[in-house]
Amino acid sequence: MSETSDHATPAAVPGLRYIADWLTPHTGAALLASIDAASWSAQLKRRVQHYGHRYDYGRRSVAADSAESAPPLPEWARELAARLVAEKLMDDKAEQVIVNEYQPGQGISAHVDCVPCFGPVVAAISLGSSCLMDFTDPADNTKLAVPLAPGSLLVMAGPARYTWRHAIAPRKSDPGAAGRVPRGRRVSVTFRTILP
Repeated sequence: MSETSDHATPAAVPGLRYIADWLTPHTGAALLASIDAASWSAQLKRRVQHYGHRYDYGRRSVAADSAESAPPLPEWARELAARLVAEKLMDDKAEQVIVNEYQPGQGISAHVDCVPCFGPVVAAISLGSSCLMDFTDPADNTKLAVPLAPGSLLVMAGPARYTWRHAIAPRKSDPGAAGRVPRGRRVSVTFRTILP
């Protein structure tokens, strides 16, 4: 198993693109306020919001039942989805947006976003606190830690989307160049297209 001791550059993961300051601090704060004005689901250990289509975690599929349908994408999500296409970061406008809230000590296990459910590009905005996202290549267990700063955008395509698993360790701080970096509340906003 090879593991890096320093934080990886996103280019070390094929198909991964990281854009720092994709949102200005003011825009990020306004987006977070809009998100917090909506209701949250507590069906998981962390709070979530689903828009466009609800992801069924138990079945690992997009919910087809109209009783489980999600509200349509709000205006802020439609605008950001259009910007992702205009900047050629996604080929098509996202039809599904999931908002995840992570309090210090919360994380998400290693996974690849549902391959039969979602399209070839997944884009995620980080708001609030920074954190490290771990990417692991299952071929040789290479593990790379990618720092995600508030306002940044992470775009996963190719091997980063389909092969490498990504995770956030459930801890209250992350290693940094000058010691441990405490985590605060982090909110991620993930944009995905739905496969027919």
